[in-house]
Formats: sequence, structure tokens, C-alpha cells
Amino acid sequence: MPGPRNAAPGAEGRFHKEMMGLYDRFSALGFRPVLLRRFVLLNGGVAAARELVFKPGTTGLERLLDSGKAELSMEALMLRPEYQALFSELELKEATQRLASDSRSRSRGRLQAQPTERQ
Repeated sequence: MPGPRNAAPGAEGRFHKEMMGLYDRFSALGFRPVLLRRFVLLNGGVAAARELVFKPGTTGLERLLDSGKAELSMEALMLRPEYQALFSELELKEATQRLASDSRSRSRGRLQAQPTERQ
């Protein structure tokens, strides 16, 4: 599997800030993803997105889709041109599929707010 491509300098830091900002955006819509915020704090925005994109029910995407606000999602953030180089083709494909999915999972996967193993 090909890995992430070369990203523009500072892209990872900007992505992390935007991931932290998701909490505020979601709060304005009436829900507070505390575990998502903590997961991002412990792992960094890029590492958190790489893991969470494969875990249904952990990013708040279902609520955003129901609210017609999918553009505020982590998945949409990953697909922005300035951040695509941070992710592998597989991660971007998964983000795209999750945003396009009509039969989205209603699973409320439990997010563990612990740092992941860094390789």
C-alpha cells in the first residue's frame, strides 16, 4: 500500500489545528465529541485521522450527514487539496466512501482515548 505523499511544509500542524477545531464546530451543532478531542490531543491530528477513518461511529460523521453539514467532517477535512498529501490513497478512498455512503453505519464504536503505538 503506498503511503502518504510529500506534504507542504506546515500542513501537518495546520491539519492538527483544524482537527482540534472540530470539537467547536460540533459543539455549535449540539454535541460535544470529548473523546474525539482527547484522541486528537494524545495522537496528533494526522495520526488520529488515519486511525479513525477506518472506525465507523467515532468521528461524528453520521450526525453531520443528518444535519446536512458533511463539509464540517474530519473526512471532508482529509480530502481538502492542501491536506491530501498527508494521507495514503487507501485512507483518502475510505474518507471519500464514508462521505458518499447512503447506507452509513449507525454503530457507535467506542473510541479509546489512549495514545496509539507509533511506528
